[in-house]
Amino acid sequence: MSIADAVVLLHGAWMNRLVMAYLAHSLRTQGFSANTLTYRTRLDTLEQHLGHLAARIAALDAPRVHLVGHSLGGLVALRYLQRRPDARVRRAVLLGAPVTGCRAASALAHWSGGQALLGRSLALWREPVDLSLREGIEVGVIAGTRALGLGRVVAGLPRQNDGVVCVDETRFPAMRDHIALPVAHTQMLVSPTIARQTAAFLRTGAFRR
Repeated sequence: MSIADAVVLLHGAWMNRLVMAYLAHSLRTQGFSANTLTYRTRLDTLEQHLGHLAARIAALDAPRVHLVGHSLGGLVALRYLQRRPDARVRRAVLLGAPVTGCRAASALAHWSGGQALLGRSLALWREPVDLSLREGIEVGVIAGTRALGLGRVVAGLPRQNDGVVCVDETRFPAMRDHIALPVAHTQMLVSPTIARQTAAFLRTGAFRR
């Protein structure tokens, strides 16, 4: 890893860039140039999210750019890798990202007011699932196994979940590495272990065992 490597961090639904502050700080201490990005998860479309991300990446003066996305942000990162080929962007870490579909979001959409809460992000969960990756792209996935979160109330999630996202929703064949850790969905944002594992994958393409 060069000290010039940049990372763009993407938050989840209903959040903003501030929730990624701890992870950004941790990555900076590991020698990365960490950048957070706010995008409007309820009001904007996926293509608008990708456009905002592309603009941020284009503004970075770095030979390599990595992506780190939490929850919905992980799905945005994955779609960027699939739809916006960029020679500088080769590695990403997805944190609690339901890449194969989200039971909790589907259940919430059926609750009164649920569709309004999800806004335009609901379209992300309803479009056909694409789990492909171009050759040379390396994606690491971290799942949580501490079942503390709104998803348990809304959807009655099966075992092995982080309170919002199920472990089986985070796996896909093209990923480079996967690790499940005893953290809850939101706890990922402030976990030193998550920060260390994220840095390890961005540096080497593998998590620490």
